[in-house]
Amino acid sequence: MTRFFIGTVLESDSCRRTMAGWREVLEGLDEDHRLMLEGGSLSQLFLRYPLTICHPIFVGMVYGILASMTLIVPFAYAGWEDSTGLQDMVVDWGTISLIFCAMTASLGGFSLLISSLFKRPPVRLENRRRYLFPVPFIGLLLLTWAMIGEAPEFVSSIGWFLAILPGPLYIHLSYAPRWRMLDRIDRGLDPFDGMKITIAPDNSLEPDELDDDDLDEVVSEA
Repeated sequence: MTRFFIGTVLESDSCRRTMAGWREVLEGLDEDHRLMLEGGSLSQLFLRYPLTICHPIFVGMVYGILASMTLIVPFAYAGWEDSTGLQDMVVDWGTISLIFCAMTASLGGFSLLISSLFKRPPVRLENRRRYLFPVPFIGLLLLTWAMIGEAPEFVSSIGWFLAILPGPLYIHLSYAPRWRMLDRIDRGLDPFDGMKITIAPDNSLEPDELDDDDLDEVVSEA
């Protein structure tokens, strides 16, 4: 039903659609699909800008820059401990930053490619933030330990992995599929074309997140 409706909207008034963009088209969708395509606060922060600017590659690059900035203090401390010159510390940190940005940008482009091939809906991660939020900080702590302490070699590898993981994971699961669908709307195409399902099932609700009406309905059907 939603697919038919969005197709009708996109085909009936192409001139108005081109001027209005995807934001106005979303207003005609049902609440579930509109919330799914608008995303959470993080996605809305990026989507305030034109779709070309907030491309998954550029968003991945932004995450790489942010992750690199968290390494300034560990690099400075490790350089001070080893009596490394300021210029050498800056070069070392800049090299790692470039690697970070290139890696996260490439992963953003790869995620968009995978999303275009499999045409899966975006996953909303609001209910999973409690699990994702501490991951980069754990990675930063492990990296700091590896740089300034006598940590086993595998600690550094785990630290790098955890420090990089949340951003590419968010882009792969949530942002890239959402951006692909919004870009199709902006180009006058049906965003749901070829999709088996249009909303990813969300089974992450916990019992205390259900309202009283839902509980009453479950009890009455039992």
